[in-house]
Amino acid sequence: MTPRREIGPRSREIVAQEQRHIAPGLQSFALNAGVAMARGKGCTLIDEDGNEYIDFIAGIGVGSVGHCHPHYVESLKRQLERLTFGSFTTETRARFLSLLAGLTPEGLSRIQLFSGGAEAVEAALRLAKAATGKHEVLGFWGGFHGKTGGVLGLLGSEFKHRLGPFLPGRYVSPYADCYRCPLKLRFPDCGIACADFLRDVIRYQTGGEISAIIVEPIQGTAGNVVPPPGFLTAVRAIAKEHDALFIADEMLTGFGRTGAMWGSDHDGVVPDVMTVGKGMGGGFPLSAVVSTDALTNRAPWSNPSASSSSYGGNPLAAAAGLATLEILLKEDLVRNAERVGKVMLARLEALKEKHRCVGEVRGKGLMLGIELVNDRQTKEPLARETTRALYQECLRRGLVAMTYAPSIRINPPLVIREDTALAGLAILDEALEAVGRAHGLH
Repeated sequence: MTPRREIGPRSREIVAQEQRHIAPGLQSFALNAGVAMARGKGCTLIDEDGNEYIDFIAGIGVGSVGHCHPHYVESLKRQLERLTFGSFTTETRARFLSLLAGLTPEGLSRIQLFSGGAEAVEAALRLAKAATGKHEVLGFWGGFHGKTGGVLGLLGSEFKHRLGPFLPGRYVSPYADCYRCPLKLRFPDCGIACADFLRDVIRYQTGGEISAIIVEPIQGTAGNVVPPPGFLTAVRAIAKEHDALFIADEMLTGFGRTGAMWGSDHDGVVPDVMTVGKGMGGGFPLSAVVSTDALTNRAPWSNPSASSSSYGGNPLAAAAGLATLEILLKEDLVRNAERVGKVMLARLEALKEKHRCVGEVRGKGLMLGIELVNDRQTKEPLARETTRALYQECLRRGLVAMTYAPSIRINPPLVIREDTALAGLAILDEALEAVGRAHGLH
């Protein structure tokens, strides 16, 4: 059995101090933990009382190269001593862009840098409008592209309730979530019916002015939902039918997380535009729009200052991005994600056989998902009270993972090794056992 640990006095003191001033709305994994972290190394977090935790969250996919990688730390230290802000060209940024452009899909060689994911998605939508002269955008149920006004209408969940009104011309259509098929069909017999449904949404709900269709190759916030083969290809074809841009939102799926450099690689699809971020900066706020020479030259997107940001591509961000890519390539982290991810998925399949509440396991690379259910036939999600208890059981045993919701997301740093990954899953196994006994799930 894994030794249990409790929240120590130092953590409680610091959390109480912060809670006196921080506004509500902190990310759930931090809020539910009540722990103050002091430092990290690789895939390990250490709190203010010296307790260690295996990190299966990585800042929700942000920490691709783990905590405090020596090369990453040294690169940022070196840049801190030279230049820290401003949009002037630097050698570091030039090298970063050159290295990144050598890894993007064929033809996508133009890159504009930003700070956050929603900022990049908003910029991509402006690019679509400039390139097509049209204004409508389609997304998908379960999709998440940020929390700013221009993208809220594309969120396919209850998150956007009471946050309207939304920008006109935003529509959503069912995503190919085969475990919980919104059309109540079964793949492959359905022939990817959700793609045909998308055509009907365009035909009957829009004004026929589709500038772009935006899709996550694997839906992250929805629970790391992996669509069936051919789904992205079908969506790409529909975008082309309507002279719209196909935007792959690779915020979570990019930079090797799925065991391929880009999530859209799994379907052999080359998008017109990619939005990237999260793991791109290894923890530093950094995102980008990646597209073609022809598209990015369309005005007004191409006008001076029209597609830029005061923080985007600053010297520190460029140094972080360059260091992250150098580590990614030198340590072959894309292949590591594929290899360790397969080992983890096999272990998760064994957990499914053992624990009745595990309805499905899925994933590609180190982007893994688990569905917790009350009943495998009805697929009724496990109660939040139960999943929050699971989160606490994991935490007390030394694992931080997004186990506080029925759709569990596992996104460890890409540097994770097999022994650490299996140790984390062993803790999850113990926690499921404990919660199962306490809540009558066996």
